[in-house]
Amino acid sequence: MKKIALAAAFSMAATSSFAGGHMSKYDEPVVEPEVIVEDTRGTAAGIVVPIMLLVVLAAVAASR
Repeated sequence: MKKIALAAAFSMAATSSFAGGHMSKYDEPVVEPEVIVEDTRGTAAGIVVPIMLLVVLAAVAASR
């Protein structure tokens, strides 16, 4: 019975000491890539200037 208890104690100690895995102090640290989220603008900003130009041209043509 003592041998079984001793074997159980050694197995518990071995599994807890290797639970984190083997990592040397000389191993490269694992670095997660940084995720960059950029806001995308709609296409409405690209059409505002031509519409304003048409409105101004129409106003100039109507005043003559």
